[in-house]
Amino acid sequence: MLAEQSEMRGAILVVDDEDKIVQFVQDALEDEGYTVFTAFDGAQALHVACEHRPDLIILDIMLPRRDGFAVCRELREELDIPILFLSAKQSDADKIQGFSVGADDYVMKPFSIKELLARVEAHLRRQRRGQRRVDQERAATHLHYGQLSVDLSAYEVRYADELLPLTPKEFEIIQLFVLHPRQVFSREIIYDRIWGMDSLGDTKTVTEHIKRIRRKLAQYDPRTEYIGTVWGVGYKWELSTSV
Repeated sequence: MLAEQSEMRGAILVVDDEDKIVQFVQDALEDEGYTVFTAFDGAQALHVACEHRPDLIILDIMLPRRDGFAVCRELREELDIPILFLSAKQSDADKIQGFSVGADDYVMKPFSIKELLARVEAHLRRQRRGQRRVDQERAATHLHYGQLSVDLSAYEVRYADELLPLTPKEFEIIQLFVLHPRQVFSREIIYDRIWGMDSLGDTKTVTEHIKRIRRKLAQYDPRTEYIGTVWGVGYKWELSTSV
């Protein structure tokens, strides 16, 4: 029964070179019903993360054999899960670097275990909500707009069977639009949905991505406006699906 509860709560990897901190955090997480894996240096963290595929990682920065920044950067190529830095490094530069390599949160030592547990639960809850939304949205897998087709399950957009060269973020923006046709989305909402509310950046990146999507669509169909602009408000998908 306890094993089933731990599986339902999720698995967490705790990485720190201080045994006492690892044990302290591990005990607190296990008391809350989580399954916990541990690692004590950067190389071990990469190995354990790739082997066990945890739902969330708590990661120190100052680690032997590979620092936390390098570990986070490398893990981001393999895993799309929340990564929380837990570090004694307190400068703004360290925090910015942490977010820039892909971290979702930054907790400074000394820390409150109650706050850490609350942040862990918040990130996992948002991750579960996002996954449920993705699962629901992908239930309708193929959408057609004349010769343009959007395959949500394959992450592909084609025009007359020719694959459009879209980046993952460009596809996710199109996916957001086609699943909510004619609904207007502000740049802020698009940024939140695609990049996440905790991401560091500028909503101007939404404008640039929309421009690139429009250019790519226009190469195949210059006469059709797929993404419309509602001035002063945002953007919307202009077309309805066709058979």
